[in-house]
Amino acid sequence: MADFAEKLSAANKHLSRVDRVLASVIRDIGPCALRPSRWSPYESLVRAIAHQQLTGKAAMTILGRFVALYDGKPFPEPREVLATHHARLRAVGFSRVKVTAIRDIATCACDGMVPTRAQARYLDDEELVVRLTEIYGVGRWTVEMLLIFTLGRLDVMPVDDFGVQCGLRAAYKLKRKPTGADFARITAPWRPYRSVGAWYLWRVADRLKRPAAP
Repeated sequence: MADFAEKLSAANKHLSRVDRVLASVIRDIGPCALRPSRWSPYESLVRAIAHQQLTGKAAMTILGRFVALYDGKPFPEPREVLATHHARLRAVGFSRVKVTAIRDIATCACDGMVPTRAQARYLDDEELVVRLTEIYGVGRWTVEMLLIFTLGRLDVMPVDDFGVQCGLRAAYKLKRKPTGADFARITAPWRPYRSVGAWYLWRVADRLKRPAAP
């Protein structure tokens, strides 16, 4: 992670130099603590599907039951998932739609459509978005989360993310929900470190959820 930490340091310097508002946010919040997971793209996508429309606690409970089906393995292989009957997957708490999505992810991992981490290094962000959104239940936002939080891609701006939208609106004192044009105008100078900028916008949004001090 040493090299990645150096990249984050360079990102903070760049963002502070090109944007006075974001520079103030960075001073207030401190160094970026973005740390990509070691999950494969396949595992990351399955976990993302599990979390859709659920609280983090509920999703983790269901994922725990799912992993427990496979004899103590850290995470099941795609072929093991495909060999598991629908009813067993439903029994751990997945909806029918999520079972269909997870099985499609597993199928696409087996046929190479979902790349390994090593293979993903040779695909740019948009290639991965185009490829992976062909999978049932996987949208652009899901792939963007994989790019940032699994693959550590540093120039992704998830404009459809609610937290990022709230953070941008608050930090830049916009009077309405930010538009695509707002994102383009404000975040274009952040390149090639828009993921780090997004991380700070999430932190701004997190602070909005805190109760006001008495």
